[in-house]
Amino acid sequence: MANEVNMSAPAGGGGGFTFDADKIDGVIKKWQDLLADLKRDFDDAHLMANVKAPGKEFASGDWEKLANPSGKAFLEQNQKMQDYVKNYIEALTAAKQKITTKESDTYSDLSKTGNQAT
Repeated sequence: MANEVNMSAPAGGGGGFTFDADKIDGVIKKWQDLLADLKRDFDDAHLMANVKAPGKEFASGDWEKLANPSGKAFLEQNQKMQDYVKNYIEALTAAKQKITTKESDTYSDLSKTGNQAT
């Protein structure tokens, strides 16, 4: 997903990159959608982690003992994935804010410089 942001060199061969806030927003939206999916999976995983034996015989008890640890492992992994995605969304949002603020400051400074020259 992160590869979808276009940071290409500007025309004229100079250094740097172009920043497209809409593309960053699109990437952030995809990560937010992934987080929503993970949260739905987490809710469903509670059923897997809390399986009850269908009967009172030994086979059902064995099945419950085997199923619950798998469900709990899935819950733990899902939570780690949610944490990772949340942190990535925060990092993308912070980077976008920094770049947007920096661009705004640069345009403001250029505008002031241009007004002083006349």
